[in-house]
Amino acid sequence: MLGANAAEPIKVLVITGGCCHDYDYQTKAMQLAAKEQSIAIDWTVVFEGGKGTRATIDLYNKPDWAKGFDVVVHNECFADTDDPEYIRKITQPHREGVNAVVIHCAMHTYRSAKIDDWREFLGVTSRHHEHQSHYPVAVLDKDNPITQAIPADYKTPMDELYIVEKVWPNTKILATTKSEKTGDVQPVFWTNQFGKARVFGTTYGHSNDTFSDKVFLTTLVRGIAWAASRDVKTGEPK
Repeated sequence: MLGANAAEPIKVLVITGGCCHDYDYQTKAMQLAAKEQSIAIDWTVVFEGGKGTRATIDLYNKPDWAKGFDVVVHNECFADTDDPEYIRKITQPHREGVNAVVIHCAMHTYRSAKIDDWREFLGVTSRHHEHQSHYPVAVLDKDNPITQAIPADYKTPMDELYIVEKVWPNTKILATTKSEKTGDVQPVFWTNQFGKARVFGTTYGHSNDTFSDKVFLTTLVRGIAWAASRDVKTGEPK
């Protein structure tokens, strides 16, 4: 039972599954990190779609699939799913105000689609990545509480650098990484306004090492709290 002064937990729906990553580990790591940061979250996890690159999730076919949640965490990886009607079933509730956090391969999900709805929702367009490395992260917005947990000398665990070909107009880049191949600077943490929804995103999150990293996990949990319009350090309503 909640105490008299305790905030209601943030109601979070995690959609996960698909190619290339240890989603069970990643989900449990997020949950543990929130607990360690004393951010109260009520988690619902939908882990479907197998391990391939083309799948549809039954949940998305329900018109009220996101009802009752403060934030939806998209950590799925279905690059070859491309049906426009299906994709718009996902993006429409967000456009209407369901907040979101998007992680790593969510940026490559639906990349085969001809429509841009998902990409506009993400806030960035990316279709490929470079090699894994320990990448330095440069924080651009040092006043943003989401990224204040990132030290000036921070380098990622072994992770992939996603190449962003477009930053959408409502996206605010919080931090970047420079490509070791080309020297081009790539967004790696950002916020986006998609319709009425607040969206926090990161292209990092490939490996279990990343999901064992305190800096990354702190930033991720803060992004969840921010998306819910909560204080990022306490989870309390603002």
